[in-house]
Amino acid sequence: MPIDPNVATPRTTAVIVTYHPALDVLGELVDRLASQVETVLIVDNGSDEDLANWSDGRPQSADHIIALDENRGIAAAQNVGIAWAKQQGATHVLLMDQDSLPAPNMLEKLHAALASQPVAASVGPRYVDTRQKNPPPFLQIRNWRLCRHSCESDSAVLPVDYLIASGCLIPMSVLEKVGDMRDDLFIDYVDIEWGLRAGHHGFQSYGVCGAHMEHSLGETPIEFRGRKIPLHSPLRHYYHFRNAVLLYRTGWVPLQWKCVDAWRLLLKYGFYTLYAKPRRQHFMKMTQGLFHGIIGRAGK
Repeated sequence: MPIDPNVATPRTTAVIVTYHPALDVLGELVDRLASQVETVLIVDNGSDEDLANWSDGRPQSADHIIALDENRGIAAAQNVGIAWAKQQGATHVLLMDQDSLPAPNMLEKLHAALASQPVAASVGPRYVDTRQKNPPPFLQIRNWRLCRHSCESDSAVLPVDYLIASGCLIPMSVLEKVGDMRDDLFIDYVDIEWGLRAGHHGFQSYGVCGAHMEHSLGETPIEFRGRKIPLHSPLRHYYHFRNAVLLYRTGWVPLQWKCVDAWRLLLKYGFYTLYAKPRRQHFMKMTQGLFHGIIGRAGK
């Protein structure tokens, strides 16, 4: 059943998940969000930094900080933030990574797009990694192939299978229908799984071309034939490959999505084995991830 995200006065809580953050970037993020949302919440995943004292010493501080006793993973931290926002009466949550910087009008653009799409699961901005030349396209798998939707104008609102978590605006009413993030994935494919699950419940996610954000994806990219390919650590590759296979084992995920994504995963396996350094560590972690996904091992 369609859920109308239009409310008279949306009350948005920004949930920033941190893990050993760069404090200068985090400070700028808090500053940018403070003028756009009602509440800024930081959920810290077991970092050594005393973020409470850091925030109190700044002219613009976070409204609330929840310090977890250990690194519980991105999904668990997001769920803690979502639960807190719900208790505070938030109508929407804006999920943010610690290294993302929204444009001054990003939330305004996202809310406008959300209001125009009555069955929207979530809306997210077009992001730019400053280390790369072009913003990546929005992705959607249709007719057994991957469709890359590029923004032809700032007015475009594009249907997608999923959005990256950072910058994702979700109505609380949709979360109540679809459920929280799958915390046994720990990190990687968390946003993909939730987006696909929302689609399974009859909702549609959208990329909003007029909403802009800076975001750093992974480590220093690999330059390959004139392109810059995102690179993560061997441990992140473990989670990436394991969680992909765990998702392929999930019955409700569309078969064509599994097949297209599995082909892309195979290409990544070959590419990172050959070009990601140190090669042996990347190969071993990717292979371990595949094995654990096949036997159904999840968690941290």
